[in-house]
Amino acid sequence: MRRGAKIGIITGVSVAVLAGGGYGAYSLMGGSDSGSSSAKKPRTVVAEPPSAEQATNGAKDFLAAWAAGDLDKAAALTDDPAAATTALTAFRDQVKPSALTLAPAGPATPQAFASATGTPAPAKSSAGASAAPSAGATPGATDSPSASASAGPAGVLMGFKARAEFAGTNRVWDYNGFLNVVKMSDNTPAVHWAPTVIHPHLSGNETIATQQVFAPPSTVVDRNGKPLQGASLTPALLSTLQDNAHKLLPPDPNKDQDAGSAVVISDPAGKGASDKLFTIVEPKPGKPFKVTIDNTIQAAAEKAMTDLGGKSGSIAAIEPSTGQVLAFANAPANGQNRAFTGLLAPGSTMKIVTSAALLEAGVNPDTAVACPEKSSNPVAIPNDFPGAFPNNTLQQDFMMSCNTAFINQGLTSLKPETLSSTAKDVFGIGLEWKTGLPNTDGKVPPTPGSKDEQAMNYIGQGKVQMNPLAIASITATVQSGAFKQPILVAGLPQQAAARQIAPDVAGKLRAMMNATATGGTAKDVMAGITDNAGAKTGSAEVAGATTTNSWFTAYRGNIAVAAEVQGGGHGVDAAGPAVASLLKAGGR
Repeated sequence: MRRGAKIGIITGVSVAVLAGGGYGAYSLMGGSDSGSSSAKKPRTVVAEPPSAEQATNGAKDFLAAWAAGDLDKAAALTDDPAAATTALTAFRDQVKPSALTLAPAGPATPQAFASATGTPAPAKSSAGASAAPSAGATPGATDSPSASASAGPAGVLMGFKARAEFAGTNRVWDYNGFLNVVKMSDNTPAVHWAPTVIHPHLSGNETIATQQVFAPPSTVVDRNGKPLQGASLTPALLSTLQDNAHKLLPPDPNKDQDAGSAVVISDPAGKGASDKLFTIVEPKPGKPFKVTIDNTIQAAAEKAMTDLGGKSGSIAAIEPSTGQVLAFANAPANGQNRAFTGLLAPGSTMKIVTSAALLEAGVNPDTAVACPEKSSNPVAIPNDFPGAFPNNTLQQDFMMSCNTAFINQGLTSLKPETLSSTAKDVFGIGLEWKTGLPNTDGKVPPTPGSKDEQAMNYIGQGKVQMNPLAIASITATVQSGAFKQPILVAGLPQQAAARQIAPDVAGKLRAMMNATATGGTAKDVMAGITDNAGAKTGSAEVAGATTTNSWFTAYRGNIAVAAEVQGGGHGVDAAGPAVASLLKAGGR
């Protein structure tokens, strides 16, 4: 959640009501009403700003109607009545103030607006009044309004003081509001409608509502009830996890008795942090909050990242039988949670998915699949080892990670869209996981743009992007025979894949991964941990980098792990030892 990334009044937006958890929410999106069938010429915004008197009267009349609860009248005093009616009604029904006082505060400056939202003030325009946010400005990629956006009709920025009261408490919510008054074609003032009319922090992809809130937990504990430990488990991440867990978990009467209430801005997708604007009722003191992390495995994950010697990387471990995340760590520990949100080419670890697609297409582990020196696609791809192996089988190609074999057989046996559909339908990649923390789903293009791109995708290059959480989940699916969406709190809802991997295919994949762990590229790293285990190495080339990124994934019993190390070289060089250390610590 962005807290105050606004430097002007957002423009060109309308409102859509979204059903939501708790007390409900509404969201301000984009667009406008399509007009009236009346013969009367519609009012439009003109380039000329209103006079000071018009701006004062426009703001005063709008605020008076809104405060009085005459929402139709208030909406009619804007340049987008349909959107304003929806938003103002939603504010009344979802925030639920018992009384609302709105007092005009006179002209405001962009600097005052910026101060209210904690963003840098825009540069002052030499045109004076036009320094106010433009009614024709366009929101940027971050949905932040900008006073310096594209040129458009000028308005006058006006301030107001809002006070909301709530039933059952003597607490009152006071905040400073802002609105932009523009001039209409009939020479009347109108409030330019924008999400920020409701509250300066609100943007077009967010919701505002009175919601349940909970006190911070007295302590956060691991799956075994021990106080949680781990440098990568930052207070910010744990706070976000608790907030999301409360929203996503099924209703619990005992838990709800501890809840307070607050006015909250949040991301309707449930992936971002929330912005608590005002606490209406204080929640009861927090209780211990249990997560799925295992402290022992987490400690191994943190050490594995520390041992990288300053290189950037990340690691994630999953319990295949449940999808519960056992550990994750990042290097640096206080930077991006790249284990969940990073996106990098996964290299040959992607051959697990390519192998699944080939096995489903009728190719078997013992099918002859030659490993030539270069692939057959237009821009031929070499292996990272010399020589050709014309008598290889698919399993041998997997064990030695032969790029050319997987490219050639993929181009022969698979349709262009098969890799993407297998990744999604069998392994759950791209299903918009809600793990409890913000996460970025893996990406496998549904329709490659060329034979060369298709070829590169089969070996985890091209436009395929993953993170350790996604690759660990793929490995966990092979181990257990079924996709279980990763979660960080027991009981969170888990998306189901469209279909389960065929038991025969899963068995063949496990045999191929076990062969790789015992006699293939992973044998040195996996020495001593090969019982009920399998592995796959990977190295991914990066444009402009002289050293490949190191990837490694493996399972042993009921734990599946994946790691990436930026600039770490071959899979066994950096990521492999990290993964092996967690498998040894897990002992599951």
